[in-house]
Amino acid sequence: MAKGLLEIELGEELAPSTWLKIDQERINLFADATGDHQWIHVDPKRCARESPFKTTIAHGYLSVTLMPESFYHMVQLDSASQTVLNYGIDKIRFLEPVRVDDEIRFVSSLASKEKKPLGTLFNFDTQIEIKGRDKPAAVGKFLMMLLG
Repeated sequence: MAKGLLEIELGEELAPSTWLKIDQERINLFADATGDHQWIHVDPKRCARESPFKTTIAHGYLSVTLMPESFYHMVQLDSASQTVLNYGIDKIRFLEPVRVDDEIRFVSSLASKEKKPLGTLFNFDTQIEIKGRDKPAAVGKFLMMLLG
């Protein structure tokens, strides 16, 4: 069971998120939302011929945008009294492409927390793992603000 956000100790690793499948429909919807329709993302036939990956790959930022949804499953929040805002990302690096139909999950540990006028700012060292691969899709510092 997930711990409450205020109960997490510095250096503590959260339970990993559940695996999320990145299918072509999700990639296409992200391409439509962002206007980024590069063939490496949306053209499976051309990718089979020309891409070094031989298939389409997800946009790097698609994986990153799934963090908040996953985060809410990694910690326990009281929705009646607690509100968490996505505060940003520091030092994100994309290390391995997420290929169509790969599954990803987030693994995070609490690097720091700091009291701010709006609430408590939590800084999580996070990597996006790809099922069956050793190299993560991305690593970065994800910032979440607990209001109040």
